[in-house]
Amino acid sequence: MTTAFISHSDCALHNPGVGHPESMARLRVIRQRLESSDLWPRLVHCDAPAVPWAAVTAVHAPAYVESIKARFPLKRNIDIDGDTTLSEFSLDAARRAAGACVHAVDLVMAHAVNNAFCAVRPPGHHACVDRAMGFCVFNNVAIAAQHAIDAYRLERVLIVDFDVHHGNGTEHVFANNPKILMCSTFQSPLYPFSGGLDGARNMVNCPIQPGGGREEIKHAIQTHWVDAIDRFKPQLVLVSAGFDAHESDPLADMTLTTEDYGWITKFLVRVADEYCDGKLVSTLEGGYELEALADSVHAHVEALAAT
Repeated sequence: MTTAFISHSDCALHNPGVGHPESMARLRVIRQRLESSDLWPRLVHCDAPAVPWAAVTAVHAPAYVESIKARFPLKRNIDIDGDTTLSEFSLDAARRAAGACVHAVDLVMAHAVNNAFCAVRPPGHHACVDRAMGFCVFNNVAIAAQHAIDAYRLERVLIVDFDVHHGNGTEHVFANNPKILMCSTFQSPLYPFSGGLDGARNMVNCPIQPGGGREEIKHAIQTHWVDAIDRFKPQLVLVSAGFDAHESDPLADMTLTTEDYGWITKFLVRVADEYCDGKLVSTLEGGYELEALADSVHAHVEALAAT
């Protein structure tokens, strides 16, 4: 398969501060791990464009977007929620992060590549329509999904979220939207303490108890995802790829291994191959133990690029 790797140096400059888990080192270690492998020259490398503001306000309330823009230029870091910090280059980084996902959709829809991985930060899946949350400013995967619907008139976009934290922001954007099916696994109870089984009908939430790992996630996929996806028959697969369910990650208590991220990705590639000619876009969400993050992303991208 032809896989695009989309990133931008601006994303590495977003600096939430010393000791913040969503650190500037995350993209550095991912890039170093991929560059040291024979996978790197097989990827199509793209710089992320800055997302058009119209694509952002197609998902987020214009007043919220203006409130973020109005804070720049910044001379010092400011907190915009309990976990989310803006720094001097955060607006540029957030625009590149969302822009990477929009560009990836354009590439796969044009059949320029089979799939894409967006190595970006800040992450996005906690950002709600009208507020930042959980390290996230703009909801990158939601902006990409809405772009796919608006620009390509898609009727069925699948969003898969395997971050250890529930993608509450994505659910907030798309709850009861018939053009979106969202399937997710996440540890529960855990921040943001959402993702109940009584949620919107287009949300397939699969909470996993602390200590859960491969077998629990396999059961969730086989029991809850497979039939829902088959009924939906997606035209595009988008992935919120969080690697913080890894057994080494400090922010949660699940037991996935690096190899587990490979088989999860292979399942998603099979879904994309079966229903939408391989069209899949993945974007980085969580993952905070640097060595585990780098290795898990390598396993993920390797599965995307497998021939």
